[in-house]
Amino acid sequence: MLNKQLFPLLLICITVAVSTTTGASNTAAEDAILTCNMVYSSLEPCLGYVLGGELTVSPECCSGIKSILNAERTRADRERTCTCIKSVGSTSTSIPISRAAQLPGLCKANISFKISPDVDCSKTI
Repeated sequence: MLNKQLFPLLLICITVAVSTTTGASNTAAEDAILTCNMVYSSLEPCLGYVLGGELTVSPECCSGIKSILNAERTRADRERTCTCIKSVGSTSTSIPISRAAQLPGLCKANISFKISPDVDCSKTI
């Protein structure tokens, strides 16, 4: 008979073991800690420049880009960031990709992928 005090610990161990073994088949983007909502929230200050309402990139925009880069701990995080940004560009015809693609250079931020509707996010480093 299983000790009632050990049952919760056993349940946690089984849950961790199952999630670890089933997670092996996930794609890198599925294993990411960053979410698209986090990416979108960080990049929101950039919309004024990207949509053409502002002539210069705001410090808040550059700060948001750099906060994403600092949060990217793994390849999965970088792939997720790429996928999130690509999905916005490909689903919205009102977002000028050329202005969005200028942001990393203007903010002196080194990102691991090209901002383009044709980018293959699975190849991000």
